Amino acid sequence: MPGPLRVTRSVVIPERELRWRFSRSSGPGGQGVNTADSRVELSLDLARTTALGRVQRARVLERLRRRLVDGVLTVTASEQRSQLQNREAARERLAKILAGALAPPPPRRRPTRPTRGAVERRIADKKRRGQTKRARRSIDDD
Repeated sequence: MPGPLRVTRSVVIPERELRWRFSRSSGPGGQGVNTADSRVELSLDLARTTALGRVQRARVLERLRRRLVDGVLTVTASEQRSQLQNREAARERLAKILAGALAPPPPRRRPTRPTRGAVERRIADKKRRGQTKRARRSIDDD
């Protein structure tokens, strides 16, 4: 588990750039919940990391701007009783968030118009539906 964090094939975060904090978890743990520091916070300073190029850094900072505090991305994990499992969950969560932010933008949508046949079928269906409803009316409604 310790060591560099692989985000994509080309992006690997060095271990020295990851900042860990541990605290007591409010989740499961029985008697140990009051003594074990099983909650994990993993932080990465995206503004200063050496793992990202100029374009990648700009893209990540733009896409994650709502999650960042002074350019630092922080994820927490406290679902498991074990600190080790929470550390692994935090690493996976950080890698997933960064991979999503690094993904290239989707291709632009090319506007299209419905075909004439599709428009005619839609209008015919609407007319048929209207006739069905008209046939249900009582004679007094007119």
